[in-house]
Amino acid sequence: MEGLQERIKQWLSTNREYGISLLQQLVQVASTQGNEAQAQHIVIKALHDIGLIVDSWQPEGEQLINHPYFASSRHDFKGSSNVVGVLRGAGGGRSIILNGHIDVVPAGDRTQWQDDPFSGKVVDGKMYGRGVTDMKGGNVALLMAIKALQEIGIRLKGDVIFQSVIEEESGGSGTLAAILRGYQADAAIIPEPTNLKIFPKQQGSQWFKIHVKGRAAHGGTRYEGVSAIEKSYLVIEHIRKLEEIRNERMIDPLYRNIPIPIPINIGKITGGDWPSSVADLVTMEGRMGISPDETIEEAKVEMENWLKNLKNVDPWFQDHPHILEWYGARWLPGSIDVEHDLMKILTKSYRTVLKDDPVIEASPWGTDGGLLTTVGETPSIVFGPGVTKMAHFPNEYIEIDKMIEAAEIIALTLVEWCGLKE
Repeated sequence: MEGLQERIKQWLSTNREYGISLLQQLVQVASTQGNEAQAQHIVIKALHDIGLIVDSWQPEGEQLINHPYFASSRHDFKGSSNVVGVLRGAGGGRSIILNGHIDVVPAGDRTQWQDDPFSGKVVDGKMYGRGVTDMKGGNVALLMAIKALQEIGIRLKGDVIFQSVIEEESGGSGTLAAILRGYQADAAIIPEPTNLKIFPKQQGSQWFKIHVKGRAAHGGTRYEGVSAIEKSYLVIEHIRKLEEIRNERMIDPLYRNIPIPIPINIGKITGGDWPSSVADLVTMEGRMGISPDETIEEAKVEMENWLKNLKNVDPWFQDHPHILEWYGARWLPGSIDVEHDLMKILTKSYRTVLKDDPVIEASPWGTDGGLLTTVGETPSIVFGPGVTKMAHFPNEYIEIDKMIEAAEIIALTLVEWCGLKE
């Protein structure tokens, strides 16, 4: 294995500029929801160049749309294709899915960016641009790992299934479509930006709305009305107490460095319709974090039961109950046993490349790993280059050295997991 590692390392060093160029091409395409086609064409070309069997299709059909874990703001994916490349093994080895998403979140306020959000500019060993860390850098690391093995003449026993999926940022419908198309493996790696930490567990999440009622009145005699805005303060405080209770139960050591393992976040509030009127309705929208040790359904029931107690906080809610609505995006929680063979092999590969022990934690956000593990019956690990705190942030960047290191670690992992044909 030592001689093989040196050959992989040498190939990655020699082809470093190939990786930078490929990543730059991908970052310079603004592959936001509905605009993934150009980026996927770049991926398809790379897969053909490597020699993989390519499958490209637009997700559709009632099986997908009516699936209980389908989550998307759209049902028509015209112009937005999933792309899968398969490297067939010689037989007798374990298969693996390498899953990355091509969609990126919008750039946001461009005045907060030092350069164009889709510049792909390289400065001091870092590449900048929306999606470079979440997660096109991870995708390129996967492609470089596969290409390295191909070009140095390595033949694996097990199949390698590379996936470039759409819709991860809005709930994972691209990965769900790949599962329903029949793609399954013995295990999976998702190179989300973990700073090369290994995440065997991922929290899930579910969006919600809470409608809080008041009673309208003239602002000059506001005492004759009941402000839904003021009542919403009580709802938020009540939810914070639920968040405390849920997180006090989280004794998993993989969460020890995460201040709030499963947050309940209120991200949007709308209410009232006139400055001189007492607001009679407020709608709060938020995200509920879900533990890897519970289901989405269990978490929803706990929230529903907890909010029923609002009538004990304020009698107003007895006759004017809130309305709780579950809607929009959701990410399934997922976990893999820390003693799983892929965990051991990935840890060993990390030590071989970086001469140190990896940090093993739980993911602070949801990924497509929950779908792969739960629906696709493909145990998944989240591990990749990229700066976790820069995902969705202005001036998003990735350290190119980390991308190359990830490619080397993944290449070694593929050899040991899938098996080497002599």
